[in-house]
Amino acid sequence: MSSERALAKSITIKFWGVRGSITCAGPETARYGGHTSCVEMRCGDDLLIFDAGSGIRKLGEKIVQSGSTRDINMFLSHGHIDHLIGLPYFAPLFRSGQNLRIWAGGFDQIGGTKAAITRLMSFPLFPVGLETASDGVSFNDFQRGEELLPCEGIIIRTAALNHPGGATGYRVEYGGLAVCYLTDTELDNIDSAWLSLARDADVLIMDSTYTNAELPEHKGWGHASWQQVVDFADAAGVKTLCLFHHDPDHSDDIMDRIGAEVTEARPGTIVAREGEIIEV
Repeated sequence: MSSERALAKSITIKFWGVRGSITCAGPETARYGGHTSCVEMRCGDDLLIFDAGSGIRKLGEKIVQSGSTRDINMFLSHGHIDHLIGLPYFAPLFRSGQNLRIWAGGFDQIGGTKAAITRLMSFPLFPVGLETASDGVSFNDFQRGEELLPCEGIIIRTAALNHPGGATGYRVEYGGLAVCYLTDTELDNIDSAWLSLARDADVLIMDSTYTNAELPEHKGWGHASWQQVVDFADAAGVKTLCLFHHDPDHSDDIMDRIGAEVTEARPGTIVAREGEIIEV
């Protein structure tokens, strides 16, 4: 690939859900948004989706309205309900002629990703089962640490994170660019694999649920503070840090204060908001 062609490539990121744990829609969270984790990445014409929280419903509507039937690759960080709750409401899941590939690691104990989604979409939790989905839906299980090749020209590297039940961190490489998605992990003891995943990334989207003052009450919950994430981003040489997976108890006013503090600590840091777009 020539350097000119590589430079012409880009990654577009859009946030459809930025909260963790539970949705928290209301006037006090209107500016940053109340939907749970869902991030859209466009690598040229290829669509990647990271997590299927409640924010994915609106993304699904947009895809259907666009009329596009290009293949979709969805990557799940783990199976906790806040990261899966929107999947049964994702319109392309049921759309004839749509190929949807769902990728995940860590579901071996229950028989794989398909078994996990089948459990989600079954009595008494949901009125219709996975058998109602399109024939174009497929499931791709992998071991955390594996390298994935979902589309031509895209490499996705993975690593196991420190979260109850486990979670997967992702690094997307495309056209000489790198975007890292690390959500739901504690940072008390940093694994070298995480630093390798984030090394020199153009954008790091990372779980920063708490503040340092809140961490002691949430030890073992599988989340980090924004101060820890700043230190991690500095150690990894990340260009742009994006705080993500906001605590549902953090109102817009609290998020504004965190934004002011993190800007002072690491200028250029983004505090993710629903609807926000980042061009890489």
